[in-house]
Amino acid sequence: MSGPVVLALDTSTVVAAGVARGREALASLTVADRMQHVEQLIPLIRQALAEAGLSLADIDRIVVGLGPGPFTGLRVGVATAAVLAAAASVEFRGVCTLDVLAAQHSAEHDGAGGEATGFVVATDARRKEVYWAQYDSAGTRLLGPRVGPPEDVPGLPTVGPAADLYPGRLHAVMGPRTLDPGVLAAIGWDLPDAGTEPLYLRRPDAAEPTRRKPVLLTRTERPPRPTRGDR
Repeated sequence: MSGPVVLALDTSTVVAAGVARGREALASLTVADRMQHVEQLIPLIRQALAEAGLSLADIDRIVVGLGPGPFTGLRVGVATAAVLAAAASVEFRGVCTLDVLAAQHSAEHDGAGGEATGFVVATDARRKEVYWAQYDSAGTRLLGPRVGPPEDVPGLPTVGPAADLYPGRLHAVMGPRTLDPGVLAAIGWDLPDAGTEPLYLRRPDAAEPTRRKPVLLTRTERPPRPTRGDR
């Protein structure tokens, strides 16, 4: 099969790298580690390229999943994509990671998404919340991405990594539970362009204080006045 060679990266949850030529996935690798994106991503990219029988010089495009996801993981993936694109002198673009899972679900059901009324893709946002987006039956995003408690998610059939985390609150159905980076490489350039900025949806946990807190001495904390003998 002919077509551009695409390298795909995603670090919105686990570490994932894939390679495709046109619509044919040549490599699809993941490392199920949510804490070592920096250590795992570059070796995984090298492994994916080696499995495809290619090198970075053979890459025509790079596509990266922008999340939503946690701050540190997303930053690693997007920064790596930007650096590799500059080194290889190729274009790179970002897509919503949830769109890839929706495309996987739609493809598994012959483009009908499996649900006449549409469906939801949800991933784990921790803090008892989920990242989610709503899609029509063909996999076109209608709403989101958003982050919030499971109770805020529309009561539609739900797929994705978080579908089984909240029984009774999410309507889990059979469908993809993990992103396939080979699919991301094969179809990522056809998905809606989400720019190049990570979809954090939350502020980083660490933030600089906006102003100093005033320190006022109470009457009992004020230093005593000197007595005559102390002068």
